[in-house]
Amino acid sequence: MSRIDLNDLNAFLAIAREKSFTRAAAQLGVSQSALSQTMRGLEESLGVRLLARTTRSVAATEAGERLMRAIGPHLESVADALAAVSRLRETPAGAVRVTATEHAANSLLYPAIARLARDYPDITIELCVDNAFADIVAERFDAGVRIGEQIEKDMIAVRIGPDMRMAIVGAPSYFERFPPPLTPRDLTGHRCVAIRLPTFGGLLPWEFEKDGRAVNVQVEGQLIFNTMAMGLRATLDGLGLGYCQADLAAPYVADGRLVSVLEDWCPSFSGYHLYYPSRRQHSAAFAVVVEALRYRGPPARA
Repeated sequence: MSRIDLNDLNAFLAIAREKSFTRAAAQLGVSQSALSQTMRGLEESLGVRLLARTTRSVAATEAGERLMRAIGPHLESVADALAAVSRLRETPAGAVRVTATEHAANSLLYPAIARLARDYPDITIELCVDNAFADIVAERFDAGVRIGEQIEKDMIAVRIGPDMRMAIVGAPSYFERFPPPLTPRDLTGHRCVAIRLPTFGGLLPWEFEKDGRAVNVQVEGQLIFNTMAMGLRATLDGLGLGYCQADLAAPYVADGRLVSVLEDWCPSFSGYHLYYPSRRQHSAAFAVVVEALRYRGPPARA
């Protein structure tokens, strides 16, 4: 028996239920002659008559009745499932999975997610905090977040935050024992709180730039952490110089608990971007998340 087309089975069900080729053709949006040809082909493929036809009526045969009972509920379930999937393109509902670093998750994603949770109760957002660069396709994420310069060229990138800069900071108690560094090279004589991220494999180098000259310093120290938040905590306790995003250190610099050094060696760089592999066939829920995260520049001054 040759492969049966689901459209042919749907046509058979429409005729059998309507008991009319005319009404079934109107329901399906096809001509009566095309519908008759479809039924002849289906009966030939199955090798059995499914419909008894007279000039005045149409009725299912015993074989047709058995087929109706067997496939009717299943085809209805398929139709319902397809309609549900189609509605995802129109209604903000369903699941969206995003992976991001701890800093991006706390500073940018969570505030937007909190608003979305209130405004769109039918959207489920899963945020995976991971300092490694996840393969979003292999791990079935809808999107990921990275610094703009780290995104592959074949990805779609949407800016979600302002430019960033790193900061070198130390507690006043630390500088009572050690003089502030004046150049990146001076860091070799300091105790530094090191960071080990899975992205780099080894210890995170401290990157500097001034007047077009880039300098990377591989720092050493007694303490090593795998998150900048923990490194900042040790820095606040005066256990060494710390290296972190400037916005993390800013409140502590403002209240005097930290002192920022080497600021002229810490220029700004491209901020966080949401990235994903294609613009096609994204759900309405995903579109809502993207628009909620999209960076629109600093707020206008009054």
